[in-house]
Amino acid sequence: MNVAVIGKGGREHALVKMLAKSKSVDNIYAIPGNAGMKDICEVMYRVSEKDFDAIAGICIERQVDWVIIGDAEPLSLGLADFLIDEHGLTVFGPRKKEAQMETSKSFTKNLLKKYNIPTADFKVFTDLAEAKSYIEHANPPYVIKKDGLSEGKGVVVVNSKEQALKALDNLYEADDHDDSKMKPLIFEEFLDGEEFSLMVLVNEDYSHTFELIAQDHKSAFGKNEGPNTGGMGAYAPVTHISESIRLETIEKIIKPTVSAMVEEDLNYFGVLYLGAMITEDGVKVLEYNARFGDPEAQVLFSMIESDFACLLEDVKAKKPINIDWKAGYTVGVMLATAGYPYEYKAGIRIDFDDNIMEKSYISGIRQTEDGDYISAGGRIMLVTGSGKTISEALSSAYRTIEEITFDEKDVFYRQDIAHRAILIK
Repeated sequence: MNVAVIGKGGREHALVKMLAKSKSVDNIYAIPGNAGMKDICEVMYRVSEKDFDAIAGICIERQVDWVIIGDAEPLSLGLADFLIDEHGLTVFGPRKKEAQMETSKSFTKNLLKKYNIPTADFKVFTDLAEAKSYIEHANPPYVIKKDGLSEGKGVVVVNSKEQALKALDNLYEADDHDDSKMKPLIFEEFLDGEEFSLMVLVNEDYSHTFELIAQDHKSAFGKNEGPNTGGMGAYAPVTHISESIRLETIEKIIKPTVSAMVEEDLNYFGVLYLGAMITEDGVKVLEYNARFGDPEAQVLFSMIESDFACLLEDVKAKKPINIDWKAGYTVGVMLATAGYPYEYKAGIRIDFDDNIMEKSYISGIRQTEDGDYISAGGRIMLVTGSGKTISEALSSAYRTIEEITFDEKDVFYRQDIAHRAILIK
């Protein structure tokens, strides 16, 4: 079969690498792809993820059997709808309506509340004065979140009134017609506990939850300090979180969510990423995303031994599946440019060889005409390591980083990825 992967980041790089191992896949087309994919598939650098006609034209001309949409933005703009309704293509990725599970936090929170699915208490504000009044009387800590897409950066945990007002100022966006009205902000109860990630393959009333739990690291700096990011590293499996927790999550959160979507006439086909937290009151939903998590996907995909294209065929047919996983552990450490997530420097030179590329996933790198790799985004690349133990995997990842040449003034990374697994093992 022929497969098109839509996106240009590390998650899509991981999808392409995994599909390249599938015996059932003949050709892979990355739209627009990145510098890490050029040797394993055909890369369409000049085609934007927003150019629906060009994407459709490529898929029809190349006789694409499956389109996998990796990035949230084209989902939010209705790429799946266009490819399905206008051209009859098979798309793994939800339509615009269903993608609201990620693109509108208020939509999802209200769905969870309606169906009594465990999540943090919340209030949604669209009036600036009302939001400020709430801050005056609220007892921190609590969380303020932007309603729409924010690449993991539209979330602020506030511990004081002053911090809340600053966060409100940073996150505030005026309504198109009235400056006193704002795009929705969610003020949410602060949950204390341990976070984890689960990926779920969904086809309407059918679902299959990944057998492995992953754990992301959102804060920019070590010891969970600094602003939230799109993810500074991840690892799997998370063996100190028991199988009973995973099963509880399936029974109390995932299955009820899938049933709720069906009840609400959401014909979801794609992956549903669950960000959850273990609290004293049980597991609760932090967020849902309508695509694979990044960087969790890079770590998880590198551990899948099953033919992923065949798995998609079975999900489409609603057949029972079981994913085969490699033994051991995989850790991923993200290199980012100084100033991320608020800003980033383009053009920083990063030197590494093909052996390191094999162990890495490109997030924000482009290649010059001379063949040099330079930064083109806040997050540069996720470097992975594997081993029989979490310590071996972690050491492998950091040893590989030592083989990469960059100016330490311009590039940073967390040195405590998987610290909870090391402490609790």
